[in-house]
Amino acid sequence: MNQAVHWQKSTFSDGGDGNTCVELATASGTIHLRESDTPSIELVTTPTPLSHLLHGIRSGVLGRV
Repeated sequence: MNQAVHWQKSTFSDGGDGNTCVELATASGTIHLRESDTPSIELVTTPTPLSHLLHGIRSGVLGRV
């Protein structure tokens, strides 16, 4: 069964009415992310991998090559 998701604008978006924001939604234990200017493309993940990604970004580990 395909569950509808309720999209929410990220608090880090510019707050305007334009298409320059990240939108988030949750459904059945998954997290959905998309950019408002391309709503047909979604990234779907779960909390643990997203947490690891955000930790890597914050710590600068992902910026090191």
